[in-house]
Amino acid sequence: MKVTMTIKKAPRNIAFHWHLAYFFVGLMVFFALISTWYFQSATERLLLIQARESFESINRSASSQVNEIYSNAARSIELLAEQRLMRATTLKERLDSLPYLVTALRSQASLASIYVGYENGDFFQLRPWRNEAALQTHFQAPPDTAWVAQSIEMAQRESRGTYLFFDQNLQLLERVSKDDYFFDPRQRSWYQSAKASAGVKSGQPYVFFSTGKVGVSISQETGNRLAVVGADVRLETIASRLMEHKGTPDSRFLLLSAQQEVMASNKGLPDLSHVVDGKLILPNLSQFDGRVMGVLRDQYAQRKGSVFSFEAAGDIWEGMIRTISVPGGEELQFWAAAPHAELLAPAIAVRNQSLLINATLLVLGVALAMLLARMASRPLVQLNQEALRIARFDFSQAIKVSARITEIVELASSMDKMKTTIEHFLDLSQALAAETNFQRLLLRIVSDMRTLTQAQGGMIFLADPSERQLDLVHMQWDKQQSGPIVSLSALDRAAEHLHPIVQMLDQQQELQTLSAEQVSRHFGFLSAVGYHACAAATLVNLPLKNKNGELLGVLALLLPSGQTLSVELLAFARALSTTAAIALNTQRLVEEQKTLMNAFIELLAGAIDAKSAYTGGHCQRVPVLTTMLAEAACDIENGPYADFNLNEDEREALRIACWLHDCGKITTPEFVVDKATKLETLYDRIHEVRMRFEVLKRDAQLASLQAQLDGADAATLAPQLAAALAELDEDFAFVAHCNEGGEFMAPEKIARLQQIAQRTWLRTLDDNLGISHEEKARKSTPEGRSEIDLPVLEKLLADKSEHLHQRSARDQMAADNEWGFQMKVPELLYNRGELYNLSVARGTLSEEERYKINEHIVQTIIMLEKLPFPRHLRLVPEIAGGHHEKMDGSGYPKRLKKDEMSPLARMMAIADIFEALTAVDRPYKKGKLLSEAIKIMGFMKKDQHIDGELFELFLSSGVYLVYAQKFMRPEQIDSVDLSPYLKATASNSDSNSDSNSDSNFKVNAA
Repeated sequence: MKVTMTIKKAPRNIAFHWHLAYFFVGLMVFFALISTWYFQSATERLLLIQARESFESINRSASSQVNEIYSNAARSIELLAEQRLMRATTLKERLDSLPYLVTALRSQASLASIYVGYENGDFFQLRPWRNEAALQTHFQAPPDTAWVAQSIEMAQRESRGTYLFFDQNLQLLERVSKDDYFFDPRQRSWYQSAKASAGVKSGQPYVFFSTGKVGVSISQETGNRLAVVGADVRLETIASRLMEHKGTPDSRFLLLSAQQEVMASNKGLPDLSHVVDGKLILPNLSQFDGRVMGVLRDQYAQRKGSVFSFEAAGDIWEGMIRTISVPGGEELQFWAAAPHAELLAPAIAVRNQSLLINATLLVLGVALAMLLARMASRPLVQLNQEALRIARFDFSQAIKVSARITEIVELASSMDKMKTTIEHFLDLSQALAAETNFQRLLLRIVSDMRTLTQAQGGMIFLADPSERQLDLVHMQWDKQQSGPIVSLSALDRAAEHLHPIVQMLDQQQELQTLSAEQVSRHFGFLSAVGYHACAAATLVNLPLKNKNGELLGVLALLLPSGQTLSVELLAFARALSTTAAIALNTQRLVEEQKTLMNAFIELLAGAIDAKSAYTGGHCQRVPVLTTMLAEAACDIENGPYADFNLNEDEREALRIACWLHDCGKITTPEFVVDKATKLETLYDRIHEVRMRFEVLKRDAQLASLQAQLDGADAATLAPQLAAALAELDEDFAFVAHCNEGGEFMAPEKIARLQQIAQRTWLRTLDDNLGISHEEKARKSTPEGRSEIDLPVLEKLLADKSEHLHQRSARDQMAADNEWGFQMKVPELLYNRGELYNLSVARGTLSEEERYKINEHIVQTIIMLEKLPFPRHLRLVPEIAGGHHEKMDGSGYPKRLKKDEMSPLARMMAIADIFEALTAVDRPYKKGKLLSEAIKIMGFMKKDQHIDGELFELFLSSGVYLVYAQKFMRPEQIDSVDLSPYLKATASNSDSNSDSNSDSNFKVNAA
């Protein structure tokens, strides 16, 4: 909880205001942010102005460079136009001008070549040799070549091409005639444009004929009009000049033609792959850089001639477009663009540095302010530490604070009182919350409240669900106290003459002074039960309500006359009564929940007993007998169980485990539990067998009648028919007797069953009609047909594949299962073969059915393990699931030995067996006599199937007899000689087959 402290300045004391420190810190942050913002904005404006000036400077430089290149080339052309080369008519004469041409080329690095086109079609060109792949491929120049001259002479309308290769000294290295070198300069655009008008002409970029390079031609007609002199300026020369202006890393500088074709860029020359029919097609602006420069072009229409900002490629850019005049040609365009993120990078860096400096200063300022505040607030820190101790419920030290601030001194004193009050309140609250017995809780509430308020007497009333009636359940007077009060009438809130307690409750009063007459009239019951009331008194009435505001009861305290409660003490009592109400409500809810849970448990056990008459009242009697044996173990003072004892939680766990020890039987099919004959499932299949015998008898009669029709003697056939029918009757009687399961099936009986089973009867009806799809699936043959041809002969008794019920994956049990079960699981879920079931050696249950019966304890453990039992009931699954284990480890389902079982589980095993042996509400057996049951259990003790020490306690304590008198019929209770079973050395000579039979009976019955 956040506590806000308002500290006022007292005279001659120091007042401290934390909000001043926060104000100054905030002010520092505000000014730092404002100054940083202003400085960054100003820097950005300056940088943008600088960027625009830089663009203008680059434009001027680029314009100057372009003009210089074009102008120098133009001057060279003008000078050459007056040279004798223009008048030369032979190759020899033209070669005489090589030194002059070489001088011109050397003086201007931007020139790629100089050439002359004559009116008669002759052509002469000189170029400096560059070690380029295209040139080498075209000319195949010899080593040391420095200059290449190209000549075309027209003679009788035939051209003679010649390549001449010179070294640096203009010494001829090689002369190559090229018959395939045909070039008519008069067809070229530079020639034609120069002839069209006087002066120097600049052409559009195109592919040079000899080198395939892209460049610009500058040409001029000679004075005698017999020739045109020209020079090639390569575009990479212009681009190299343009690339000298780097700008920012992502800046773009472009030189465009009048048609907005990209001629040069600071990022390099454009792609020269667009050549069609020998004519160059340079990439346009969109193809070269449409994302940025395309947006600049769109903005240019509105902002022509200015530097402006625009948005492109997810950033803000600064852009500019300028035109460049070209001598003798169309104007070129210079385009420039740069992203703000790069232009303003210095401003951002400065801003970050400014923020860092401001942050550093701010941290130092805050540290200094906090240091000064800490020095002034040291007493508050001490109080805070004391508050933390209270928050940790540490009340071991008194609060001591050295301070000059009046408010802090007063606060320390208040906190010390609060600490004492909280400590007292918590002690009482913990005592109330720790009480788990409802009746003791009621008495504790009255006692603690009397002690707190120094009341002479106290009473507690509980409200009924309608809140209209208050029942007095506990009271205490002076040092005397009373338990639950049951003989006094309740307080009716609707009575005409209201009782002071009811009246104060309705009017929400907590204190009222009572006269002696009022005490005598309204609290006369005090003397009626032996207590002495005071004369006049002060009544303290504290309602007990739950969190929903519902009335649980009333706590009434009587103070001596003239005594009252201070405001603080009344508030404390009110708070404590709220805690008492919570504890009271919690205990009541716990009691109600326990009652509800017990009702559900007993309901489930009753449902299991009611599910089948074969279990009778087993689930209801086992808890009684187990509890009796456990109490006997607690009461004994000598022997192995002298130290055995149970607390309330353990008794509750035992009781729940006893009631739920057979809850797994709810999953056991009734037809298995109630199986009284070997062929019984949901019905007794002996009736089917009987009908088959009836069919055979009819067949025998029909056969006899048919023989008579065929001429046989009736007198002769009659004895034969009678003998056949008698044999069938005798065979059925034998089969029916085997079905009862009352006797051991000797091998000769099984052999006779198999012999009888070989009889056949004729079936003419499809046995797939009217049955479920599951049964049809079991009857299907591997070929998918369940029947072949009708009629068909069937054996009288048979084990068919359709009788086999496969065990699904859900019914499997892994050897390493999580519960530790160690039971042999039959391969099949059920085997309902007729011969198989009739051949069961003992009883009526097959191996699969006996496992299904025993599986109830597996299901019991699984079901109980899944229940979220509270900690004190965590042993319920172990106690309930161990009553079929044996001390020698041969039991089930986990094959536990004695030392692996709790005493309570071993007690339940004895109770479970004894109840099963003596129960008289089982339709399949009679209850054993008391002596017979003890005799059987004596054998089980000897065989280490039950705990011998507990069995002796069971007998010596008389638990067996108390149980017998309560639950067994009088005729079952006979005299029992206990001496053979209470002596460890006693041996019983009657350990014969009869005892083994009784022991087997126990296993089945339980």
